[in-house]
Amino acid sequence: MKNFSKKNSKKNKINKFNKFSENKNRIKFVNSSEENNITSNNNSLMRKKNNNKKNEYSQYVSKDKDVNSSKFSRRNSSNKFNSESFNNNNDSFQQVLNKKNLDDWVWGKHSVFAALTSERAINRIWCTAEIFSSEKFYILLKNLKLKGVLIEEVSWNRLSQLTLGAIHQGVALQFAYSKSITLNKLVDLSKVNSKNPILLALDGIKDPHNLGAIVRSAEAFDCKGIIIPQRRSAGLTGTVAKVAAGALEHVNVSRVVNLNRALDELKKNGFIIVGLSEHGKVSISKFNESSPIVLVVGSEDKGISLLAQKKCDFLLKIPLKGKTSSLNASVAAAISLFHLTNK
Repeated sequence: MKNFSKKNSKKNKINKFNKFSENKNRIKFVNSSEENNITSNNNSLMRKKNNNKKNEYSQYVSKDKDVNSSKFSRRNSSNKFNSESFNNNNDSFQQVLNKKNLDDWVWGKHSVFAALTSERAINRIWCTAEIFSSEKFYILLKNLKLKGVLIEEVSWNRLSQLTLGAIHQGVALQFAYSKSITLNKLVDLSKVNSKNPILLALDGIKDPHNLGAIVRSAEAFDCKGIIIPQRRSAGLTGTVAKVAAGALEHVNVSRVVNLNRALDELKKNGFIIVGLSEHGKVSISKFNESSPIVLVVGSEDKGISLLAQKKCDFLLKIPLKGKTSSLNASVAAAISLFHLTNK
């Protein structure tokens, strides 16, 4: 009996253990399935999160591409604008180069010194204070100034602007197309073979085209000479000679330091000073004085200066019938010379 009961008890223990192990395995299986479900759920969540992140990233990348493309387009447009402005600047600079003819210019100490000691006519000289006061240039420049050549003391930077950045060494000059003569020589030549010569004095004619046209009219109407001041006047440049169409070769020109003093000197030599002004009281067609005459013509905008008007013995006007209040200086000079030479 005892053995039987022991066997039963052993069987019971074995059965219990088997049941326990089965239950344990079932629990493990359930737990593992649950864990699998959880992990699958977690994996799905992670996939969703990753997908969302990928979508967000793709959206961000697309936005960034749009921004970069817009920046790139802006950059291209700005580069296009900069290139256009650069081209415009180049065009404007090229226009300046084309407008400013430097063919008759010389700069540099040795080149200018050689030009000053030659027989060529000089229109204008620009130099720094150091060059003007130097031992090499002082006497030459002073003598040329007395002969009517305009000499200007300018800064180094201003001279660089005038020569368009050339290596000028502090001095530059512009040649004249023809030489000018002294006022006394002009007076003597004007009285040769003429009892009542007519001279033309120009006050403030700065445009070379106007000066060239006036020279052409003066030669055509047998004017014996032209007087121009050093300052506030165009020089006898190539442009003047071109517009004058050869007339500059046959007209004597005197370039004086001071126009008002020159008018006083002409009065002493028996000339009547006649000024052309819109405020004149006598018509040019009614002026009948028979004597040597100096006709003074001013610029279009300002006319004859007040000091020059005080030097005049008569102020004449050209009567106008239209609505135009004034004439071009070269046209006014031509009309006046026609009346004065055919009275």
